[in-house]
Amino acid sequence: MGIITKRVGNGEYAYLAVREGKRVYHRYLGPLDSQRVRQRIVEQKEVAMVPERFRSLFWDTDLGNIRIKEHARYIIERILELGDLDAVNWLQKVYTVQGILDALAASRTVSDKSRYFWEVWFEVGHA
Repeated sequence: MGIITKRVGNGEYAYLAVREGKRVYHRYLGPLDSQRVRQRIVEQKEVAMVPERFRSLFWDTDLGNIRIKEHARYIIERILELGDLDAVNWLQKVYTVQGILDALAASRTVSDKSRYFWEVWFEVGHA
């Protein structure tokens, strides 16, 4: 999913490009000079890569080399183990809760203490 812009006449317009299988659909967002559209573009960029403000969580890696989809488990593990509430809020914008829980269940790097906390946080199987 990404945002593309098109020039039509004298105006520029934004579209959300969404892939469904082999097809790509463009959904009209509005004129590029609209505040709402500019905010949507900022939000889209925010979830397209690990934000600079989380550099301290990924001290051993160049942020430019981290791919959101390809390195999902690594990102999730790091944030669940070391992140703050801001990082967790960002994480939930990028990944589904089920994706986060799957990475947590498969992780060998998240400590038992953190694992238990996140299982309680996400209300997973504790009575």
